[in-house]
Amino acid sequence: MFIAKHMKLGLALAATYFVGSIFAQEPEYGPAKGTLVIQGGGSDVGTGIFETFINKAGGLDAKIIVIPTAGGNRAADGSIRVYKEEQVLASWKRRGATNVHMLHTHDPKVADTEEFASVLRDANAVWFDGGRQWNCVDSYAHTLTEREFHKVLERGGVIGGSSAGATIQGDYLVRGAIAGSEIVMTPEPEHEHGFAFLRKVAIDQHINTRNRWDDIIPVIKKYPEMLGIGLSEGTAIVVTGDRFEVIGKWKVAIHDNTRVYQPWEKPYYVLSLGDVYNMKTRKIEKYGIGSPVPPPAIKAK
Repeated sequence: MFIAKHMKLGLALAATYFVGSIFAQEPEYGPAKGTLVIQGGGSDVGTGIFETFINKAGGLDAKIIVIPTAGGNRAADGSIRVYKEEQVLASWKRRGATNVHMLHTHDPKVADTEEFASVLRDANAVWFDGGRQWNCVDSYAHTLTEREFHKVLERGGVIGGSSAGATIQGDYLVRGAIAGSEIVMTPEPEHEHGFAFLRKVAIDQHINTRNRWDDIIPVIKKYPEMLGIGLSEGTAIVVTGDRFEVIGKWKVAIHDNTRVYQPWEKPYYVLSLGDVYNMKTRKIEKYGIGSPVPPPAIKAK
């Protein structure tokens, strides 16, 4: 009896340790499964970003959902904007994607229906186009559709996006103000949060061409627990778990409040092509070559 009792105790402790170990390994920032491809705007031609996204999705025959909503829910005159699927998907089809679909609504009530969200149930990938990120919040925040976006990652799929489609993937929504994209921190509470595919992070884009290198300094000052990521055009980070690799043409700025900076330094540092960064430890785990390389070939499905 003594031995049996202690064997049960030992097994219980082992099980507790095993379960605890599993939870301890859950990522703090990125998705536990799946991949994020987050591009800072601009063209992706010759950068390898498109090829990487397609390969992560499973190839040119993978089911890809394209979200054009950041381009605007209403026209300048206030009328509901209508997107033509053939125009939204034209560039994808020119590149050989065979199973690509548009998904858009201006109405969160529609986005909260099974009929609208069901197309995401077997999707391999979702891509968010550029524009103004608060439009995506207005359409999809707190709806069944937003939950299905997250389930794409839970199945091991990939979510990507460029410009506004990059920022919406973060936690704090940089440039979420309706009044203009030059306003870095929105006064509108309903536009302060993105979809948090990448948690505890604020993402800015176009930092090179629009001279935005310093712009999210006040965000990190107000929310010091956040990690700030500024992306150059034609440049992306590929996120798996708590790590990401820089791909594309140029640089990524890291705003890390836990790092000690000298008085003459800017409160951020810069990563280059091929650098691998750990968001949890806030350390560069691997240095890349720092110069562009040919894009990868698209793998057969």
